[in-house]
Amino acid sequence: MLTTINTGPLASSVRHLLDFAWTQTRSCAFAIALLSGVAASTLLPGLPVARYDLLVAYGVLLSLLFWLRGWENGRDIAVIALCHVIGLAFELVKVSLGSWSYPEPAVLKFAGVPLYGGFLYAAVGSYVCRAWRLFDLELVRYRPRTTAVVAAAIYVNFFSHHWLPDMRWLLAGLLLAVTAGTSVRYTVRGVRRRMPLALSFVLIGFFLWVAENLATYLGAWRYPYQLHGWEPVGVEKFGAWSLLISVTFVLAAVTRQRRHPDADRPGAP
Repeated sequence: MLTTINTGPLASSVRHLLDFAWTQTRSCAFAIALLSGVAASTLLPGLPVARYDLLVAYGVLLSLLFWLRGWENGRDIAVIALCHVIGLAFELVKVSLGSWSYPEPAVLKFAGVPLYGGFLYAAVGSYVCRAWRLFDLELVRYRPRTTAVVAAAIYVNFFSHHWLPDMRWLLAGLLLAVTAGTSVRYTVRGVRRRMPLALSFVLIGFFLWVAENLATYLGAWRYPYQLHGWEPVGVEKFGAWSLLISVTFVLAAVTRQRRHPDADRPGAP
């Protein structure tokens, strides 16, 4: 005789968690493929083409593959391309100031920055766009203008703090203030759930910090203290990524924002 097993709430929660993790992994497809390419490039024998230049070609082919396969649409590509450009601008300033470096030679390299460096930021843009679609994200009580202003100030501060007082703690407080009450609704296993937007920034920032440790270990770039042997990336970069992800989020939200009908009603869920 067959016996029905009551899996209970714990098993259901585990299934939801595994589904959430799997969808996150799918969202990271471009980033995983890019880092896999960086890892594979460390195993290549001596070639007449510089590794950084090969990674530029690999990044372009990867982008074309995702577009042609329909894994990213035109709207995604626009956001990702903008992330690439903004990222390269970020790299040019930071490398010129000695914050980090790309020590290997390359032809496709300008002011010490290889062109493939922009794909590292494009991967973050790809993640946000794919997660938005795969989780069917919906913003509730999102303040687009004020959030965009704070995100822009955060981006500028990453440059200006080299000459002016560092405002990151003030800007972190402002980001918490403008996102207070803002939540992200997402779907896992057909169940609609909610997460505070600020918490999502912190969680994404943590995993970007983990990815940065892996990338520097693979020689994607080097901090000054890593030039003579790899060392873990300082935990302060966790906070930096938690702030910087707001820039990518705002760019994606411009093209994807879908306001909840109760978004502006006091006491809305």
